[in-house]
Amino acid sequence: MTNIIINGSKGRMGQALLSCAARNRGLSVVGELDLGDNLSSVIAKSDAVIDFTFHSATKDVAELCAKHNKALVIGTTGHSEADKSQISSFKSQIPMVWASNYSTGVNTLFWLTRKAAEILGTDFDLEVVEMHHRLKKDAPSGTATTLLEILADVRKVQLDTELRHGRKGITGERTASEIGIHALRGGDVVGDHTVIFAANGERVELTHKASSRETFANGALRAAEWVVGRPPGIYSMQDVLGLK
Repeated sequence: MTNIIINGSKGRMGQALLSCAARNRGLSVVGELDLGDNLSSVIAKSDAVIDFTFHSATKDVAELCAKHNKALVIGTTGHSEADKSQISSFKSQIPMVWASNYSTGVNTLFWLTRKAAEILGTDFDLEVVEMHHRLKKDAPSGTATTLLEILADVRKVQLDTELRHGRKGITGERTASEIGIHALRGGDVVGDHTVIFAANGERVELTHKASSRETFANGALRAAEWVVGRPPGIYSMQDVLGLK
């Protein structure tokens, strides 16, 4: 039995995690907390903490987990480079699963995107389109950012110079090296992501559409079970799913 704390339990993902955990016989929820609650008062009871609060809280959660030698599953997105550096500093003390998306299908999309980019080569222009519900606070989504990082890695380009956040005005012809990102917001869309490879005469599109947050919740719970007892370090869902 793996004892977990769900941090961010009052949010949409937190509620999905609680619902899914109740159906998982291998898990016991020993703490349901949200922003403002005292994690330190219950952390000793747990084997792992699943954090779906807000990116500004992740560093403090990671520091507390390191202090108590507890595994951590990070579900928040939108971290700055400074945030990432601070959180990463605890990788020598505890095992952490840090993923932009915990869906099995999305992680398959990550794998397929890399393979497609490698196979299709530089003759294809790269664009990413994502859509989420109207209440989502960050853009582009963490999942879209991961897709962009995969594409940039394969193409060996720097996103800080080649990324195009939509287009407006007289932008000139599209360059071969740029990568486009388009973030749509509206309604109650859980999460849609499409990677477009466009060349003269043909186009390849890879799409994942999520209709339920339970896909992400079940993946995060799977990650929590998997990470307990692992050596210190930062792991991804690719590690959890054996895709690496």
